[in-house]
Amino acid sequence: MIFRFAILSLLLAFNFSMCKKNPSAVEGAAQATTPQAAASPNAAASPKKIVKPVVDQTAQTLIFCYHRLVDKVRYPGTEITPADFEAQMKQLKDSGITVISMQDLLAWKRGEKNIPPRCAVITFDDGWKSQYEVAWPIMKKFGYPFTMFIYCEGVAGGSLGGGQAITWEQLADMRDNGIDIEAHSATHQDLREGHNIMLAGAGGKKTRTKLVGPQYEQWLQNEVVGCKQLLEQRLAIKVNCFAVPFGTYNEHVKEVARNAGYEAMFTVYGQPITFNSPLDSLGRYAIEANKPKVFVDAVKMIGAPTSGGAPVAEVGAADLSTQPADGQTVRTALPLIKANLSGIGAIEPGSVQMRVSGLGVVPATYDPKTGIVSYQVTQKLREKTCTVIVGAKSQGKKVEAHWTFGIEEAAAPAAAAAAKPKPTPKK
Repeated sequence: MIFRFAILSLLLAFNFSMCKKNPSAVEGAAQATTPQAAASPNAAASPKKIVKPVVDQTAQTLIFCYHRLVDKVRYPGTEITPADFEAQMKQLKDSGITVISMQDLLAWKRGEKNIPPRCAVITFDDGWKSQYEVAWPIMKKFGYPFTMFIYCEGVAGGSLGGGQAITWEQLADMRDNGIDIEAHSATHQDLREGHNIMLAGAGGKKTRTKLVGPQYEQWLQNEVVGCKQLLEQRLAIKVNCFAVPFGTYNEHVKEVARNAGYEAMFTVYGQPITFNSPLDSLGRYAIEANKPKVFVDAVKMIGAPTSGGAPVAEVGAADLSTQPADGQTVRTALPLIKANLSGIGAIEPGSVQMRVSGLGVVPATYDPKTGIVSYQVTQKLREKTCTVIVGAKSQGKKVEAHWTFGIEEAAAPAAAAAAKPKPTPKK
């Protein structure tokens, strides 16, 4: 009996010692195989590099700005008939101009997506019911994407939302169908400090006052940042574009918009958008019923389709130290217009040409020594905005620069006397 117990004890001790060694053996085996796994080419495979597509940097885009669509025009500055609007959409198609989305335009400017050589982007400002009920069906007919720039207090139910205002439910419907919705401020006012600001008082009474210092900064934050936040919260969308009310702004307004997270800012100083156009001042052509030539001239600006011809190299206006500067507002209807072409390269002197909207080709002077082309306007410019195109040849290639500046209304009495339109609603 004692012998059997001794044998059993020896066996148990042997098995116990084997159990303690097994984990070490397994661990050692795992360690032994680790270098082999590391040496495997599959284990050390490097991640694939993301290669951006090659984009056509010579492409150009027109951005159009519309407001209300009405059968009977009462306020030509912000209205157009459905028939005229549809005709313009057809003209884009017939002219071979591709209507693209705002987000495709921005992706192209980031170098992430290619676009056709000649494009257009359609935008609607403020938030009118006719944009939902009239414009949208027309856009569906052509299969065109578009962008809505909304100022929040102008939506139905807001402090400035009247009977013709779009509703949040209609905006949600558009969102669900892929329509791009972006910001146009909270109350649609001049955002620069020192200007009269309309404020809602007790009982809904509205008063005008000038805000300065901290009060102005708080108000500006609500106009630029608060509008973005409200649209994003109400519609659960991402807002990355800001259309400046009236197209008037300054460097401080731009800074606030950039800090708010806007990728692009838009004015109403129309110009063809190029790959190098600054994102904080993209010009749109504001279409008005009494100025059909604005649309026609804009379409002509990016020319007819070419077949094998050499593309035009676009030069950013900022690189030419233009006068007036792009987006600047001047106080005279007889400005001196200048651009410095010295940074472009060797210019063929006889090839320099300047065009001014409303005047056509002008007798500009070019100084080969300084590289400056200039023209003193001798007949008053009649419109509130002026587009300049300077073209030249450098090393056998055509180069062009476009820029637009504004003219204070008081500086153009001839234009004011020519027509006395009725007061226009929100724009």
